[in-house]
Amino acid sequence: MQSNSFLLYGANGYTGSLIAKYAGEYGLQPILAGRREEAIRPLAEELKFPFKIIDINNTEQLKAALQQVKVVIHAAGPFADTAKQMIDICLQTGTHYLDINGDISVFEMIKRYDAAAKEKNVMLLPGAGFDVVPTDCMALHLKNKLPDATHLKLAFASIGGGVSHGTAMTIVSKLGSGGTVRENGKIIPQPLAKKGMWVDFGEKKLFVMSIPWGDVSTAYFTTGIPNIESYTSVKPGIYKMIKLQGLFNWLLRMEWIKNIIRKKIKSRPAGPDDKMRSNAKSLIWGEVRNDKGEKISHHFTCADGYTLTALSSLIIAKKILEGNFKTGYQTPASCYGEELVKEIPGTAHN
Repeated sequence: MQSNSFLLYGANGYTGSLIAKYAGEYGLQPILAGRREEAIRPLAEELKFPFKIIDINNTEQLKAALQQVKVVIHAAGPFADTAKQMIDICLQTGTHYLDINGDISVFEMIKRYDAAAKEKNVMLLPGAGFDVVPTDCMALHLKNKLPDATHLKLAFASIGGGVSHGTAMTIVSKLGSGGTVRENGKIIPQPLAKKGMWVDFGEKKLFVMSIPWGDVSTAYFTTGIPNIESYTSVKPGIYKMIKLQGLFNWLLRMEWIKNIIRKKIKSRPAGPDDKMRSNAKSLIWGEVRNDKGEKISHHFTCADGYTLTALSSLIIAKKILEGNFKTGYQTPASCYGEELVKEIPGTAHN
């Protein structure tokens, strides 16, 4: 077992291939893994990394691979369909688990493994990418500034970027399912885009709408703040259209509608090209308030979501390989603090 080696499952996906391509910059040597040899082998040969062909539902294959590494970066979504299989074997082999998930229900599911992971001296850290590293660090920063905060709002905007096949497919799988917030410590369903507001991101003011982002789960674990809302930027006209989605959720939930959209997604490029990513960036904003009405807000910029995901997951994997981790279920900021995002190239605070 090499000290700089980890398993990268889903290496052939858009984000997985980015993680593989950046790995050498951190002195890491991933073992590239996935289900299809015709997708994995060319990337492995291009980057000169070893590879394994593994079906995530084949427990013997997965166990044999995880026994050889200290860390896995799980990059094969939708994670609602794949995370449990990977975690179950990680606990058998004593392998630390990272993923790039952003699904609230998956975070909540993984959290239930906390005691088992501590018993095995294993860390389970989902959301090691853009979902949710920047916003999780923002949440902890604001909590530290206002320790008695009772309400937290987080927002992000992507400027000049694009969407990968994997992200788009995950969005499609959630069509018709509405939004989510946390109220008085409990996760509560609500209509998608129930709320909208203008946010000053520093560089510009943008309109944002409420969405079921992963922080509804993770920021509560990180900060203990009982009321949490997440937002993303959207054109006001689109917001008005989305507000009407509730009338059509019954239709959007039908598989034949989703299949039409999936077919269109597959016909498009796998994700933003290198030039588009290099010109893109993300804007992050957060605000806390307490019961006295005191408010504190903050904003910063960081790399586009896909680049940040590749870099942050590698930075965290390297920390673990160096022995820097906490056992049990963790979030990025609960383990590595509010400064983690500053370690990622492209981050600039105001």
